[in-house]
Amino acid sequence: MKKSKGLSARQKDILRYMDYYMTTHGFPPTIREIGAATHINSTSVVNYNLNKLVQAGHLERRGKVSRGMRLTNWRAGDGLLRVPLAGRIVASAPVEAWADGSGNTLEVAPAMLGNNPPAEVFALTVQGDSMIDAMIADGDIVLLRRVETAANGELVAVWLADEETTTLKRFFLEGERVRLQPENPTMDPIYVDAAQCRVQGKVVAVIRHSH
Repeated sequence: MKKSKGLSARQKDILRYMDYYMTTHGFPPTIREIGAATHINSTSVVNYNLNKLVQAGHLERRGKVSRGMRLTNWRAGDGLLRVPLAGRIVASAPVEAWADGSGNTLEVAPAMLGNNPPAEVFALTVQGDSMIDAMIADGDIVLLRRVETAANGELVAVWLADEETTTLKRFFLEGERVRLQPENPTMDPIYVDAAQCRVQGKVVAVIRHSH
């Protein structure tokens, strides 16, 4: 990293933590995560120091987006990939279709995609809590590879024609029907005619929201 001359010890701690977090996870921490890691109890104090880092040229911020930060001198930053953030996906009982065509994108480290071609990966924000035992909660973002088929047990986004909605579940083909299994012991599986169920993507990574 660049020299941090003129910065306070607290601001240097924030820079070091952000550098570590982004190198490890491939995306920026939230303000609450920064505060917890640097022992700052007030989010306003974290925000004040982040703005100081922006003024000093060490950080870029993007509006009020939770993880909308980038270290301007983070060496791995130039290698980030942009994937489409296509909208929302329901991780509960299907209730509404995912909204596409927003033009929003999400920056991620190449390592998060594994061996999946970047052009075939998209992101959706999770709505609902049916996948909590799979460590996917409301507000998390899932990265998916566009596929049209799935093996039993895989975590997929599927379009349900009768419901006109996309939902996130574990996929099991059972004869002429599909069982969409939630990862929440309080919820029952969804059974649909295989002809009415179209796989749209397979989960390759999860970006967890700070809850």
